[in-house]
Amino acid sequence: MKIPKKQSQNQDILTKNQLPLPPGSLGFPLIGETISFLRDPDFATKRQQKYGNIFKTNLFGSPTIMMLGAEANRYLFSEENQNFAIKWPESVAILLGSASLSTQTGSIHQTRRKLLSQAFQPRALASYLPAMSEISYRHFKKWETFNQLTWYPQLRQYTLDIACKLLVGKDATNDTHFTELFEEWCAGLFTLPIRLPWTKFGKALKCREKLLTKIEEMILQRQQQGNSHQDALGLLLDSKDEDGKSLSIEELKDQILNLLFAGHETLTSALSSLCLLLAQNPEILAAARREQQQIICAGALTPEHLQQMTYLDQILKEVLRIIPPVGGGFRSTIQTCEFNGYRIPQGWSVLYQISKTHQDQSIYKNPKNFEPQRFGIDRAEDKSKPFSYVPFGGGIRECLGKEFAKLEMKIFAALLLRGYEWELVPGQNLDLVMIPTPRPRDALKVVFRSIHGVNEQSKVRP
Repeated sequence: MKIPKKQSQNQDILTKNQLPLPPGSLGFPLIGETISFLRDPDFATKRQQKYGNIFKTNLFGSPTIMMLGAEANRYLFSEENQNFAIKWPESVAILLGSASLSTQTGSIHQTRRKLLSQAFQPRALASYLPAMSEISYRHFKKWETFNQLTWYPQLRQYTLDIACKLLVGKDATNDTHFTELFEEWCAGLFTLPIRLPWTKFGKALKCREKLLTKIEEMILQRQQQGNSHQDALGLLLDSKDEDGKSLSIEELKDQILNLLFAGHETLTSALSSLCLLLAQNPEILAAARREQQQIICAGALTPEHLQQMTYLDQILKEVLRIIPPVGGGFRSTIQTCEFNGYRIPQGWSVLYQISKTHQDQSIYKNPKNFEPQRFGIDRAEDKSKPFSYVPFGGGIRECLGKEFAKLEMKIFAALLLRGYEWELVPGQNLDLVMIPTPRPRDALKVVFRSIHGVNEQSKVRP
C-alpha cells in the first residue's frame, strides 16, 4: 500500500526529531561561547578534538551547530534555500543593511547577483588592469619612502583605494574622513550588538549613517552628471527591478557599502598573508621572482602576461588555503534536517569552517606547511575531493567578486616581486588575530625597499 505524501513527510519529520543533537556545550546563558569564539584562535580545533567534525555550541545569542569538512560543505551548499538560508550574526546583518547582497535571500538575491556579476565578467576585469597597476605603483613608491613601515594598515588603504576607484568611481586617496569612518564601521561588524554610544557596535552604527550619507552624495552626483561608467555603481544605476523600476536610493546605498566591504576587508587579509608567508619562505620567494624575470614585459602588464604566471597562481592558491581570509559562514536552518545521524533543528544556526577544511590531512599532505607545489598538475591535492578547497565559499552564494580578488592579488604580487623586497622586523608578534579577518597581531612590520632603483623600475611601469 502506498503511503500518502503528507503522511510520509510527517513520518520523516518525526524520525528526524528523534535523532540526537550533536555533542557539545551551549555555554553560558545568552552569550553562550561567543567570547571564546572571538578570542580563541583554536576554538574549533579544541572542540573538533573533543567531539568530532560536528558539534553544538551557542554563538552570538543563537544555538549553533558547527560542521567541519568537505562533506559538510557539500551538504550545506547544495541545500541552500531548501534546508538552509544565509544568516549573519546580528551585528553584521544590521551594519551591512537589509538591502545588501550579502543579506538578501531567494529570488531578490538571485536577480541582484546576476546584475552585479556584470562588473566581474572577463571584459570588465581586463579593463581594471591598468588602474590596479597604477594604484599599486603609487602605493609602492610611497612605502619605499618610509623604509620601515607597519604594513597591514597601509594595505587596508591600498585595497580601499582600489575598491573605491574600480567599483564606484571614487578617488578615496585624499578623503581621510571617508577612510576613518569606514575603518570604525568595520571594527563593529563582529561584535555583540549592544546599541550604546561607547561600544564598538554603537560607534559603527553612527559611522554607517555618515558613510551612507557620503555614498548618497556619490549616487546623486553620478545621476546629475549622466551615468556613463561601467563600474558596479554604474550597473546598479542603470538597472531596473522586476517591475521595470530603478533601484531605490536606499538599496543602492546598502549595495555599495556591501561591495566596498567585500572588496576591501578580505583582500587586505589575503595580501598581508601573502607578504608574510613569502617573507617566511625565502626559497619560494626566490622561485617566484625567477618566474617574473622569465616573463618578458617591456611595458604594462597584460592579461597574456598574467596567464604565464603559473607558479604565482599556485602561491596565491596556497596562501588562501593556509590562511583563508574568511573563516567560515553562517546559515539558518529553515526546517529540521539530518546530517551524519544528528538532528539539525529548525531555527538553529549552522556554521561551516573553511580553515578546518583546508587543514584536512586526508586531503592535504602536511597541511600546516606552505607548499604551493601541492596545486601543481602532478599533485593537484584540491581536486581529490569536491568542496575541499573553498576560500570563496561555494554554491549559489559563492563569492561574487572572487575573480576580481584573484586579479588584484596577482597584479599586486607580480609588480611587488618585480621591483621590491621586504624583510620582517625582528621581535614582532606575528601570531594571527582571526576576527574579523586574519592579520598579524603587530600588524606586519617590515623594511621595504626597491630592488633595482628608479631606472630599472621604470622599465616595468605602465
